[in-house]
Amino acid sequence: MKTLLKNAGVVNVFTEKIEKTNVLIEGDKIIGVGEYYEECDADVTEDLTGKFICPGFIDGHIHIESTMMVPYSLAQSVLIHGTTAVVTDPHEIANVCGIDGIKYMLEMSENIPLHVYIMIPSCVPATCFDEAGASLSAEDIEFLYKEKRVLGLAEMMNYPGVICNDAPTMDKINSCVEKGKVVDGHAPLLTGRDLDKYISAGINSDHECSSAEEAIEKLSKGQWIMIRQGSAAKNLEKLLPLFEYPYYQRSILATDDRNPADIINEGHIDNIVRLAVKSGKDPVRAIKMASFNPAAYFGINRVGAIACGYKANLLVLDNLENVEIRDVYSDGVKVVDCGRLLDFPVPTAEELITGSVMNSFHMPDLSGDDFYIEPKGNKCRVIEVIPGEILTNELITEIDFSVNNGIDTNKDIIKLAVIERHKNTGHKGVGFIKGIGIKNGALAGSVSHDSHNLIVIGSSGENMAVAANHVKKMGGGLCVVKDGEVVSEVRLPVAGLMSTQSAKEIAKANELLRESAKTLGVNENIEPFMNMAFVSLPVIPVLKMTTQGLVNVTDFKRVDLFAD
Repeated sequence: MKTLLKNAGVVNVFTEKIEKTNVLIEGDKIIGVGEYYEECDADVTEDLTGKFICPGFIDGHIHIESTMMVPYSLAQSVLIHGTTAVVTDPHEIANVCGIDGIKYMLEMSENIPLHVYIMIPSCVPATCFDEAGASLSAEDIEFLYKEKRVLGLAEMMNYPGVICNDAPTMDKINSCVEKGKVVDGHAPLLTGRDLDKYISAGINSDHECSSAEEAIEKLSKGQWIMIRQGSAAKNLEKLLPLFEYPYYQRSILATDDRNPADIINEGHIDNIVRLAVKSGKDPVRAIKMASFNPAAYFGINRVGAIACGYKANLLVLDNLENVEIRDVYSDGVKVVDCGRLLDFPVPTAEELITGSVMNSFHMPDLSGDDFYIEPKGNKCRVIEVIPGEILTNELITEIDFSVNNGIDTNKDIIKLAVIERHKNTGHKGVGFIKGIGIKNGALAGSVSHDSHNLIVIGSSGENMAVAANHVKKMGGGLCVVKDGEVVSEVRLPVAGLMSTQSAKEIAKANELLRESAKTLGVNENIEPFMNMAFVSLPVIPVLKMTTQGLVNVTDFKRVDLFAD
């Protein structure tokens, strides 16, 4: 069947102009663009006078697991926002379930109208400080390159390993480079000679830039930059200069980690485009950064443009200023009509729940005593959360252990713990965190990047134990405890990371979770569960907590809680 979309303003990503013309689609491809195509050339015609057509958006870097949705639920939530493709790194589930987790994501992302491309996880575990549920070598992942949707090697977070020419790390990179595929980077604040070594290894991109200066240095040395605007890490405002010439030509839009409530309420890649346009940036450039640029970087042929021979993944917009999406086509099939998602087949609960990714908790129950800290001095290292960032500060301050074992809610200093859950080692790291704002209660979750051990933050050991044990009882998830009682939860039975519910159901539970967290006194300017999930990631400066204690990421070494 042939479909003619006529009289629209078509965004041409090659000329960066808007051209009033007609677009002819047959099957999954665009077969003609020009005013000379008429109704007689098509079986179906739509007059789009006053509307705009642009390529479908591509999220250049996302962890589907971090949305708490399985792939079909993600499709439900992002298609109506114009995202027709995502490039995902399934290292979250791989760190819990190994190869079985990657296979699960490949299988669950087939035959849905959202195009899901895979980058092979490079860091399972992320560093030598992590205790993950699996460990994958270059040999273990080699066979995955045969999968047609695999585009390359995912973010190489072990930048110290790259700089020091660590053999297992370099084996993974070299294997990918030899196949002519891309290697994504992850090197926050890396500069100068160390950055040169990192890029020279064959690493093509970075999504961790928190300033324009950092991004421009990396761009000038040949990397592509992914401008990230997620739920916790919001880098767009500081990276707005990248929407100008010449930087936008090698810049890509990405969410990395975004929760379902934010996707449904604010949007996905369309939200980043919208925010950029509201900041005075050219909408055509922003659209190009959201479509053609990621396709070009990853080598996804014939995708990302409204042109002959290209895949008919396209959007009909009511206007460019607010990026109001009316219709969405995926492979030439209309999947969103006038803002309404059309039905598509979804897997059954039985298909979603497989033994290889379930029952991921192997640890005993905890008590309040498990969070006790034996005083060894007055000065302690405290993790300080930075609003809008997943970077943290190292704060050295005096702690009074004579009251509440060091917890001081008046100074916003509460406890943080990360407990190993995969292999029942009994390992745990306990310390202090500032910037969350909890006055009376606790937050706990099985989402803690990237090893995804059990993480809990609270104003007392007793509240923390209640929260931690509830997450274990659920088989994974997130919960809020107030005055010793569980007041809200999100169940994540798939590897302790994802729900089998629909996008709307997860978003509703997610919103309730955040609202109940606010009743504990959580600061308005942070996303508590996203921020909590990242304070255990020892590849993001400066200070992080692992199952083996504190890590100074800048120096890449373990440090003692006590600074005396």
